[in-house]
Amino acid sequence: MNVADVMTPREDLVTVELPGTRDDVLEYLQERAFSSVPVVKPTDDGEEFRGLITRSDLIDDPDEDQLALLVQEVPTIGGGASIEELAELMIAEGARRVPVVDGRLEGIVTITDVVRAIATGDVDGDVTVGELARRDVNCVYEGTPLTVAERELAHADVPYAVVLGEDGDHVGMLTEVDVIDVARVVEGEEDTGGSIASDDDDWKWESVQTVSNSYMPTRNVELPTGPVTEFMTGDLVTVSGRRTAQEVAQRMIESDIEQIPLVTGDELEGVVRDMDLLEALV
Repeated sequence: MNVADVMTPREDLVTVELPGTRDDVLEYLQERAFSSVPVVKPTDDGEEFRGLITRSDLIDDPDEDQLALLVQEVPTIGGGASIEELAELMIAEGARRVPVVDGRLEGIVTITDVVRAIATGDVDGDVTVGELARRDVNCVYEGTPLTVAERELAHADVPYAVVLGEDGDHVGMLTEVDVIDVARVVEGEEDTGGSIASDDDDWKWESVQTVSNSYMPTRNVELPTGPVTEFMTGDLVTVSGRRTAQEVAQRMIESDIEQIPLVTGDELEGVVRDMDLLEALV
């Protein structure tokens, strides 16, 4: 299976053109909940791919209006490359999305596309996840105020925390998505740029800065102070180390999650993240 078989093709992609302004990107991030937008430049020889602009690029530089100064060069891959080559590139670059470029922009492929290919058996997923799981597990106590738990996620630089109860048992999962869902933009803050959403906007989560797999709140974000138990996912999906990468990929796709705790009996042994599953292919 090749990259072209799993990518989102060019005709289905939304792009922005140079020259342009940040508002050209914000329109798509707001209306379609994208995390990034490819940037192209029309030339006499056709369309030229220039890079990506992400939510974090806009928030990192709120005073810059010109797309040419906001766009970031990113690793690319050809449509004829294998999924195994893509997995190797994603691991090496820490990239969750890679533009597909063969002279011109042909599409974009994400880590979810690779996980889905593992889940369906289109690539080899026979490795047991006990060999892939991370043994360093980020945890937080269920009674911790969300404001403190959010800081813990940011400092740990991971997008999740396994929630532990009073007896040290795992009772849920808190992810960056849970935090973003309840983040509220504080009105009246200065120096945040004219394009940051207000509390009434549908995409108020845009004022939470996404950086790779994790995030940190910007100056004008306020979080509830209630305990983690009010915001976590309590119906915890877990797997044992005997499960294969294919089986775990299936659970991730079915449950729309990016990480699953690895348990033996009642003991928490590690965490399997979607990026870890890519290790089965390299």
